[in-house]
Order: sequence, then structure tokens, then C-alpha cells
Amino acid sequence: MPFNLQPTFLQDDLIKLIPLRETDFERLFEVASDPEIWQQHPNPNRYRVEDFTTYFEGAMHSKGAFIVLDSVTNETIGCSRYYGYDQEMNSVLVGYTFIGRKFWGAGYNKSLKKLMLGYAFEHVDRVYFHIGALNLRSQKAIEKIGAVKVDEFEVEYYGETSKLNFIYLINKNT
Repeated sequence: MPFNLQPTFLQDDLIKLIPLRETDFERLFEVASDPEIWQQHPNPNRYRVEDFTTYFEGAMHSKGAFIVLDSVTNETIGCSRYYGYDQEMNSVLVGYTFIGRKFWGAGYNKSLKKLMLGYAFEHVDRVYFHIGALNLRSQKAIEKIGAVKVDEFEVEYYGETSKLNFIYLINKNT
């Protein structure tokens, strides 16, 4: 069965992932407008409305993006997505993730990745992540959950110039 990039609903006690809608722009930009979130990102200007608009358009175009909400308060935490499903390689990518600073270091990223990996591994054997070469914060976070760096190459983000990224992998049976 083909991998559905956008299941209707994923949730645990901490967060819930709901398919991103056009109407989510304002509430998501409110979180994304913090320059510190993007400080180590390949596009450090995503806190600006023009740059975030391109990010959001790419998210909508991907048909695999989610708004991440607090399970109890419904507060907007951030965004993530599935993309690059490869049936032949039995793999998918998870990325374009950002989380508001208020939620850093409190288990939200770990919960997000656990939910996304759990669903992905029902359908594929490998999950890859593109992480900006200078994004040490995200590299450390992904390594904490067991991802291993397997490659590096230029990645072209939707509507943006390509940037050097490290490629991380988590195998289903790891």
C-alpha cells in the first residue's frame, strides 16, 4: 500500500499533528516570526513574512505538512512534514521542521519525531532527514533520537537556492 504523506491525525499526550491548511498561515507565522528559531537554518530569514510565505507555499504544495499543536491547550508549537516518498527505496523524508522556542528542551521535538517515525515505519523501512550543514542544534537533536549521518549534498528548498545539508538516516529495525 502506498505511503499516505498526510494522515488525518497523529497524537500523543503532548502534541497532535493536523494536516496543514491555508487558514493556518497566521497562527504558524506568529511562531515562525522569531529570528532565533532560524538562526542556524540554511535560510535564516524565514522569520520575515516574504521568506516564510515561500516556506508555507512549499508546505502546502508538499501535501505532507502538519501544523503541530499542544494536545491540551491547542497552542501552536510549529510545523513538520513528510516528503520525498520513494516506494522503490522503501523510504521517506521527514523535515522542514520548526518548533517555537517556548517549547525547546521540553520533549516536544522528541514527541514529534516519535509520532512521525512511528507512522512512517508502518509503511517504510528507512526515514531520512535533511539537516542544514550549519544547523548544529538540529543535528544534535536528530542524533539524540538515533539518526546517523550518512551523506551530505546540496538540497534545493522549495522556491529557495540550494544549500549544503547533511543527510541523516534512521532504519526501522534500529
